[in-house]
Amino acid sequence: MNRYLTELIGTFFLVLTIGLSVLSGSALAPLAIGSVLMVMVYMGGHISGAHYNPAVSLAILLRGKMDSRDFVPYLIAQVVGATLAAGAVLMILGSTFAPAPAPDASLLAVLLSEFLFTFALALVVLHVATADDTAGNNYYGLAIGCTVMTGTFAVGPVSGAAFNPAVGIGPILMDTLAGEGSMANLWIYLAAPFVGGASAAVAFKIQTTDQALQ
Repeated sequence: MNRYLTELIGTFFLVLTIGLSVLSGSALAPLAIGSVLMVMVYMGGHISGAHYNPAVSLAILLRGKMDSRDFVPYLIAQVVGATLAAGAVLMILGSTFAPAPAPDASLLAVLLSEFLFTFALALVVLHVATADDTAGNNYYGLAIGCTVMTGTFAVGPVSGAAFNPAVGIGPILMDTLAGEGSMANLWIYLAAPFVGGASAAVAFKIQTTDQALQ
């Protein structure tokens, strides 16, 4: 239970920061988002592994570093945390938010943006948080947070920079329930990140095959 609670708390503060910083209109929102992910990873890494992202959980499951019995409970905790955070943003600011593609962005551009940076995020997590050669390092949280920050700066104006199915589900659900949006874009923030996470697991295994044979 402590692992699931940690996943809920970490995802909550990630999504809360996304909502508050994006709705504030700050140009430094990506820095805030990357920073809160970094500190939440340090907070919960030793308890749950600090996934806070169903696509990352999928990558770690396929990597063989997660018990299959934990996969669904992790996803539930992450989605609940994201939904509660979206509700908290509504209570604090009186407005909802949700990731959405830029009006002039093509579907291919949006899907590719979400896929590529979820792939990068999951691959970084696999290397800095699950690989034997980097075990015990003290930079894993910084590496993970900086990856999300970089992706948000790079493609936020294109895809909305979710890179995380929970960041899609919670805010879009709350936005829809509040009557301010719809579920139409949700599939984008499920399909591309999950494919990105799975692809990262494949890439990691290819990258480390020679090491495993030595």
